[in-house]
Amino acid sequence: MSRIFLIAGLGADERIYEHIDLKGHEVINVKWIEPDKKDTLSTYAQKLIYHYSITPQSIVIGNSLGGMLTIEIAKRVELNKAILISSIKTVEEAPLSFKWYRYLPLYRLLPEKWLPLMGFMVKKVMGKMSKHHQELFISMLKSTSPKFVKWAMGAILHWDNQTIPKNVYHITGDKDKIFPYKRIKGATVVKGGTHIMIFNKAKQINTWLKEILEN
Repeated sequence: MSRIFLIAGLGADERIYEHIDLKGHEVINVKWIEPDKKDTLSTYAQKLIYHYSITPQSIVIGNSLGGMLTIEIAKRVELNKAILISSIKTVEEAPLSFKWYRYLPLYRLLPEKWLPLMGFMVKKVMGKMSKHHQELFISMLKSTSPKFVKWAMGAILHWDNQTIPKNVYHITGDKDKIFPYKRIKGATVVKGGTHIMIFNKAKQINTWLKEILEN
């Protein structure tokens, strides 16, 4: 039985994996811990390693922000498998808009108390989703610490990783508006997959995960 650590995306929690089938494995849901203002994704990943005792030969699956953290964890701990869903491996795969947002950090102007109320943007940014999934995303966002959300926005935009560690597997969608697939190299591409394909393309993702985990 493998130990699999699941890391969610920004504004989400373990419920993002509700349709992912990992029966037969020991699953550990990584919950967010409060970051320090000076934390980067790199230093935050080290805190997760320590807090959750992520050891060599573990498996980590990360969605979106969780995928970026999975890369940072894999740079420090030799994982059996580092699996990214709807994410990026390096700064070269990030959308060009990230450069603009670094120099024009409008997110800093948002009062923290407003962040949980931004659920109305979910459908427009994430792609088409059912009413249930839209309500779930809004619920997860409201349950996430506003301090964490604001920190994560800055940490994502300033992520500068250029290293791809060993044993990385990557799956992305060709309709992902947040991380456009044309900038991503060496990934399995799901036709019609949006940034929330972990919900509506779960059957295809589960087939892919089963193949990878059994390899």
